[in-house]
Amino acid sequence: MSSISDLDAFALGKAFRRKQLSPVEATTDALDRAEASQSTINAFVTIDRKRTLDWAREAEARWLKGTPLSRFDGVTVTVKDNMAVAGWPSRKGSKVVAADPVGFDAPVTARCKEAGLVVLGTTTMPEFGWIGLSSSPLTGHTRNPWNQERTAGGSTSGGAAAAALGIGRFHLGSDGLGSIRIPAAFCGVAGIKPSFGRVPAYPISVMSELAHLGPIARTVGEVAGLLSILSGPDPRDPMAWNTPAPDFTVGLEDGVRGLRIAYSPRLGFARKIDPTIEKVVAEAARVFEDLGATVDEVDPPIEDPAPIAWDIWNAGAALAVSPFGEAERKHMDPGLLDCARAGDAFPASALIDALLYRRTRTVIAMAKFHEAYDLLLTPTMPTGAIPLGADLPPPGFAGQSEWGPLWTDWCPFTPPFNVTQQPAATVPCGFDADGLPVGLHIVGAKRNDALVLKAMRAFETARPFARV
Repeated sequence: MSSISDLDAFALGKAFRRKQLSPVEATTDALDRAEASQSTINAFVTIDRKRTLDWAREAEARWLKGTPLSRFDGVTVTVKDNMAVAGWPSRKGSKVVAADPVGFDAPVTARCKEAGLVVLGTTTMPEFGWIGLSSSPLTGHTRNPWNQERTAGGSTSGGAAAAALGIGRFHLGSDGLGSIRIPAAFCGVAGIKPSFGRVPAYPISVMSELAHLGPIARTVGEVAGLLSILSGPDPRDPMAWNTPAPDFTVGLEDGVRGLRIAYSPRLGFARKIDPTIEKVVAEAARVFEDLGATVDEVDPPIEDPAPIAWDIWNAGAALAVSPFGEAERKHMDPGLLDCARAGDAFPASALIDALLYRRTRTVIAMAKFHEAYDLLLTPTMPTGAIPLGADLPPPGFAGQSEWGPLWTDWCPFTPPFNVTQQPAATVPCGFDADGLPVGLHIVGAKRNDALVLKAMRAFETARPFARV
């Protein structure tokens, strides 16, 4: 039999049903590996061994009685540190957020528990998720399992790193400008930012409608399985869709034959990209031709929407920082404070313009684009994981003399689809010149999350993902 960490969520559920393995055994293995990895990778904020094993024992009892809550009852899940787990703190990567236990479960956490998932722990993130990297004042550096001198990406830093190591099967993330897709790409795993409204949120993010919740996992099937659990309405989120949750694992093997797919190497506006990554992603796009799709190299008719996203983001940062005085701000990330100052200076009328008018133009343009194309492919990131502790790639990194003053200057591909609220995912598609994972970005029309997942699965089947 394979080692426990090699068994995906489906295999674990079958093993529990057949009494070949117990949830307590699987959870103990995951806890042991999580604790052992802390001194090197540092993916976790909270590990509560007693409580987690109590949940595992409850799952074990249900399987023994033949009354599991779902096919995944007893499978482990990690929760990003900005999502509430009743009885545990939610620090958001910040020293200034109180360490008091939260008194409720977020909708996504509650849904996981309702399905019998065992919460393994909370995972690291940069302070308030402000940057796509893996360092915070609270927990320090989270390291990339492929190269511990490189970032794991962010802001779902610990979740992606744990996924890469097979520590836990399911991982809850959030994505405001790429915070699921960036770390998943850097750590060589799969993740999806679903259509906005698919997964309910509470408390509502200060980043407004840029912020999406979704899954990260080692396999596409697990991504689809977790998204099925997370989806559906919740009265605490007025922007969540009032529609039943589909089972995204149904039809997952349908393939991409007959689809019309656009491949855009630079989205028409990305100025810089690692030449090796550009080549790897171009080769990945051709895989879809081999699978029976029509693939055209074409750019969507949009201008770079990053300024729209950045305006909304800075306003959200200002709101996040507003409860804290000067004494507390001395302990906060200087980059976050810079964003907050920019947000404080931003006129309310300009924010409404960004939220309503400028964003709407981009949404309409992409909707028309998807009348001609079912899916869009791009690189997920223009570089592999950058050096740990840096806010930007250093001069000369990935063959470029410089990368610009803002972290979004080296992250052109993910923010547009937070602005448009479309489903956007990443799957591993190869390696850069340093042997680090490269992500293929797969984007669908709004609400067509199922098609994105099918394309992810088709690629995974054709090009099985490497493991660290």
